[in-house]
Amino acid sequence: MAPKADTLDLSRFVPAPGDGRRVDIDVAPGRLVYGGQPYEIEGGTTPARLDLSRTTSGYALRLRFGAPLEGPCVRCLEPAGQVVSVDAREVAARDAVEDELQSPYVNDDELELATWAHDALALAMPEKFLCRPDCAGLCGACGESLNDAAPGAHDHESAPDPRWDKLRELESE
Repeated sequence: MAPKADTLDLSRFVPAPGDGRRVDIDVAPGRLVYGGQPYEIEGGTTPARLDLSRTTSGYALRLRFGAPLEGPCVRCLEPAGQVVSVDAREVAARDAVEDELQSPYVNDDELELATWAHDALALAMPEKFLCRPDCAGLCGACGESLNDAAPGAHDHESAPDPRWDKLRELESE
């Protein structure tokens, strides 16, 4: 089992410009909440690979992990699980003028690993978190799951649109 850390002292791993190192570590991205629904990693942590390189002006970083997330399906609200792949890169240059070269996760030589893992996971989340690729969702009339329903079981007669009531009164005269 790899060690777990929320922050890392980068100077300890790559002390001089030109140094590089690969670190296998457990990350704890924490809980994500979308639409009021929680999505989290079972056990709280997942193994990750962190590639560190020291440049003359700072650091180049790459974080990779597969996050086995659990949470509700966005269509039927049944429990769902997916592995979300994360491949994130950051550059942290000291005294950089451009924002792209200033990582919000590196302060001095400290890397806020848990915060970076959380944000990278949030960006890697699929558009639709589904229990299965062909999830049919819920019936719009009765609210039952359509995943296991027999064909035609949810062919409900729709009520007339009340906005057309006045027009229907004219037709009946």
